[in-house]
Amino acid sequence: MRIRAERDDLADVLTRAGRAVGTRSALPILQGLLCDVTGGTLQVTGTDTEITIETSLEVEVLEEGRTVVPAKLVSEAVRKLPPGAVSFSVSEGEVEITGNGPRFNLREFDANDFPDVTGSAPSDDGVEMDGEALVAALNQVGIAASNDDGRPTLTGVLFETESDHLRLVATDSYRLAVRDVPGVAGVNTTLVPYRALKEIGRTIGADKVSVNIGEREGRFSSDRGQMTARVIESSFPNYRQLLPSEYPNRLTINRDALLEAVGRASLVAEDHIPVRLSLGSGGVELSVSRQDVGGETEYIEAVYEGEDMVIAFNTRYLTDGVAAMKSENLVLETINPLKPGLLTAADDAAFRYLLMPVRL
Repeated sequence: MRIRAERDDLADVLTRAGRAVGTRSALPILQGLLCDVTGGTLQVTGTDTEITIETSLEVEVLEEGRTVVPAKLVSEAVRKLPPGAVSFSVSEGEVEITGNGPRFNLREFDANDFPDVTGSAPSDDGVEMDGEALVAALNQVGIAASNDDGRPTLTGVLFETESDHLRLVATDSYRLAVRDVPGVAGVNTTLVPYRALKEIGRTIGADKVSVNIGEREGRFSSDRGQMTARVIESSFPNYRQLLPSEYPNRLTINRDALLEAVGRASLVAEDHIPVRLSLGSGGVELSVSRQDVGGETEYIEAVYEGEDMVIAFNTRYLTDGVAAMKSENLVLETINPLKPGLLTAADDAAFRYLLMPVRL
């Protein structure tokens, strides 16, 4: 196998495919990238058997072939070469990478040991979506996905089709994020690991992304490549019962003012110290107190409709929700200090963030 390509283009496809490679895999072959050259194309594949990323690049082919090379090492080696053309060749168990002087010689893995990841994805073409809209929606709901591998159901994002739109849902049992994407329908209902979904924007994100969810795998593809992820075969919690039809109390507040105030409160608070919101006519008073440090209090003018009340939230969780909103003004709706509060944008209810309060 021998090819020639521009350094930056080659580094890009190697790096993107390498994001699927597990750094701690017990199988050495899974720490490598499969490089397959046929016709005038280099196809690069990385996988940890749960997530697979395939990218490709048109290159100058001097000799076809395939090899597996150490993912992190080959990506960094190409990136650190001088700008310009790079030659990539395989001979007698070694991969030689040269470019304008420097030369790397890397040991190759046996390509026959690389797992077969072809043909496992759903077979039809899927639903085409605006790539930026998909990534933005996933970033919003992803803040509520759990990182606890001991509760795999909560580490995923639920895909489900409503009558005329796609709905994405995630929860870690402390907060719930729901995002409706209009104009998209026909996606099968299933649960996809957020660990995989957050790689879409970094690896295959483009103007248009095709989404195809099957029984065992989800496939996301664009003209930049393809990512497949093994779905979570588990029942997602019944989130609909957590969304009341109406709330008696409603606070409308400037997003940036609230975000900055909670940021100041977080200087005093820790994860287990909540910020208190005293809701009343004319606005809200934020306060936080730690016996060993001190406290912080400030008042923000806002529009409040409802009974005066004090409700407390985890500072980081509240920050995540406010930061995820893309609107000048936000609405916080509450029932009482013991029931979850609902955060939405004042001019767009497509994203809803439900947050459990902290009992005072």
